[in-house]
Amino acid sequence: PITAKLVANLITKSGVDRILAMDLHAAQVQGYFDIPVDHLYAIPVFLHYFKSNRFKKHTKGDIVIVSPDAGGAERARAFAKRLDANLAIIDKRRSRPNESAVMHVVGDVSGKTAIILDDMIDTGGSLVKSAGALKDNGASKVMAACSHGVLSRNAVERISNSCIEEMIIT
Repeated sequence: PITAKLVANLITKSGVDRILAMDLHAAQVQGYFDIPVDHLYAIPVFLHYFKSNRFKKHTKGDIVIVSPDAGGAERARAFAKRLDANLAIIDKRRSRPNESAVMHVVGDVSGKTAIILDDMIDTGGSLVKSAGALKDNGASKVMAACSHGVLSRNAVERISNSCIEEMIIT
């Protein structure tokens, strides 16, 4: 949106001469700045965590990486490829900000460990609904990983009371 350019201009006018960002919601945001932007990605950190700590005993096909929406499918696909895992996508609709309804799980999650890979968790509502849909579709275990854990309102309580067994936040 046009307001992103306004914010970029405000940051620059305040004296900032370089930006360091992690997992921008849209890579195009870099283009709003008239100063250098270094865009880092959390995927290598997540890959290291899962490869070294969690999935040494798993075989190919036991893990499915889940994009919580169509917009994150490219990121989830790249992650799944590097982890040698399958891919699933949650088809959801947003009626308004911080409110969504899960419609379908696209892909096979039955009997698998599902890892929801997201860029940001705010109130946790979409995440918890997605996790529930994965369990309803037969996932044996649900985990989540996100770059930006805003965790506003009652997000921590909501996630703690959900079927998500582990939450990883950079």
